[in-house]
Amino acid sequence: MESTLKRTWVEIDLDALTHNYHALCCRMGPNSRFVGVVKADAYGHGAVEVSRVLEELGAGGLAVSNIDEARELRGAGIRLPILQLGLTPADQTTLAIENQIAQTVWSESAAEAFSREAVRLGGVLTVHIKLDTGMSRLGFQCDRPHFEASLEAICRVCGLPGLEAEGIFTHFAVSDETGESSRDYTLRQYDRFRSMVRALEMRGATFRLLHCANSGATVAYPRFAHDLFRPGIITYGIGHQAGELGLLPVMTLKTVVGAIKELLPDTAVSYGRTFRARRPSRVGVLPIGYADGLHRTLSNRWQVWTAQGPAPVVGNICMDMCMVDLTDLPQVGEGDEVEVYGPNSSVNDAAAAAGTISYELTCAVSKRVPRVYLRGGKEVSRELLLRGI
Repeated sequence: MESTLKRTWVEIDLDALTHNYHALCCRMGPNSRFVGVVKADAYGHGAVEVSRVLEELGAGGLAVSNIDEARELRGAGIRLPILQLGLTPADQTTLAIENQIAQTVWSESAAEAFSREAVRLGGVLTVHIKLDTGMSRLGFQCDRPHFEASLEAICRVCGLPGLEAEGIFTHFAVSDETGESSRDYTLRQYDRFRSMVRALEMRGATFRLLHCANSGATVAYPRFAHDLFRPGIITYGIGHQAGELGLLPVMTLKTVVGAIKELLPDTAVSYGRTFRARRPSRVGVLPIGYADGLHRTLSNRWQVWTAQGPAPVVGNICMDMCMVDLTDLPQVGEGDEVEVYGPNSSVNDAAAAAGTISYELTCAVSKRVPRVYLRGGKEVSRELLLRGI
């Protein structure tokens, strides 16, 4: 491995990604097509390389957050349909049409702004109507007090010039939670989605693509499969539901033991002196810190995995380094590889220790950490996002 990687790097297992894709497609059946959610650089896994694999596998499309993410994929030669899920200013309509990016429409005023721009350009913008069935984020509200007004507004949107209303969708708030209240809420959201779709059909407003299943619904409610399904974090074998379907973790975050220090009892370690050696100690310094994505909240709470077993993180995690206790691992030496997250040290467990969710930890892996892509355990490509490298 080159010296530029022999600091801290991520290994992306494309075979695991392929396995997960087939498992999820099998789960949802042959009539529902997989939409790969690759926003936030594919949750830190590398959107371009992940999208290339999904395109090879026959995915039905991709979903991103913003126009720059979409343009990156188009610039890399990705030809799959792309749906932009986030808020899009109407002044980006030109780029959306040129790059064939379908846009989310969340309100009548947003649709009117897109329509004016599309007409001015002499083009047609593909849109998907977003229904707010209980997330209270983007979308036409579908609860009883707002239902009729939203129905009328969507019908008007479908008649606007310059827009092609290809799809309609919603997003679930607690489909990944198992309590009775969460199940009831998810079913209520689904009922609102179906009620609005049926009401629109009665008004003559139909859509080629219906979709609502996110990660949680893909696992717990496969009957919610429609034309498309949008598994997010579970695509990458991450999240508490991934194990239920036998999905494999795609990302392994690695570093090396950069230096080893012998400490006397009562020696303080790192900023704030939050850890003191209770015995003669052997402490390893790892070249990974919170600037690489290893959250500072994991200080004194996490353990990395060495070839000889786990080594607890001691002292506060620094910007570029952290320390681990190697006292009970005398065979671990300088230059040895260390797994920070991966098969032996689950990012799900790290998220629990940090008081957050696994999404945040994988998305936090920074652009200075190279991504190394593997097939059959062999490197097939690599990516470093720093400019000019």
